[in-house]
Amino acid sequence: MVLWVSTAYYAAVQQAAKGRGRAGAGLYPELAVLGIHEGQTVALAELVGRQAALLPSFEHARGELKHRGVDLSLKAVHRMATRLGAQALTRRKRDLLAYRAGELPAGPELAGKRVAACIDAGKTRVRRVTRKQRGKGKHKKQRRRFRADWRDVKLLIIYEIDARGEKVAGGRPWLDGTFAGPDEAMELLAFHLHRLGAAQAEVVVFLADGAPWIWERLPWVTQRVGLRWRQYVGVLDFWHAVHHVGLALAALGLASPEQRRLYRKCRKRLEAG
Repeated sequence: MVLWVSTAYYAAVQQAAKGRGRAGAGLYPELAVLGIHEGQTVALAELVGRQAALLPSFEHARGELKHRGVDLSLKAVHRMATRLGAQALTRRKRDLLAYRAGELPAGPELAGKRVAACIDAGKTRVRRVTRKQRGKGKHKKQRRRFRADWRDVKLLIIYEIDARGEKVAGGRPWLDGTFAGPDEAMELLAFHLHRLGAAQAEVVVFLADGAPWIWERLPWVTQRVGLRWRQYVGVLDFWHAVHHVGLALAALGLASPEQRRLYRKCRKRLEAG
């Protein structure tokens, strides 16, 4: 379906932009009300953003979009995905400021449910341009150079679980992350639990490894969210617990067959609770 819309164009006449004349970059208000920004609809932005997030590169996302009949250039895919990410971060920052001011109401999403909140840290490489490119194509005089530094990233995921602790089939988890420090990461966890209504949940299970920065700040999170005693529980994830069992058995100096036998026995008991 093709729709033709006749609309006025509004621009800031005092703002000068290269290649756009004296009026600079403006907008079409009628299209903006329909959710159409920068020549893209909400449906197109969602499709491009989803493929860019799920696939390992923008090139793979472009290929999948082309297979679906949406033929976009690589630059267009990159531009639309990064713009959508910036909009999401802007929305999160606005809600986080409202949460700090006590003006963000709690939602009903987690009311009466069993909830798992997983926190972890890792490292990722962030590419930074150290030298810009000069020229294009055959007239290129200087190639662009990058530097890929490792950076710490704090990640969290919140999802619904059943009575056995398994993830509910068909559920949609909430994921977030930050390059900031431990305090900011745990505040982000408290923010999401509050806005989703975790204070009305049946139980909230905090699942993490043995990193002290998580467990030292967990009491603040439970108090900030409004979780009552026995409404939440902290769980050390199974694989880290098994790893420490193996270290403890290795320190006993047992023979290898006996050590493996005890390891399997302890692991079985641990898995059974």
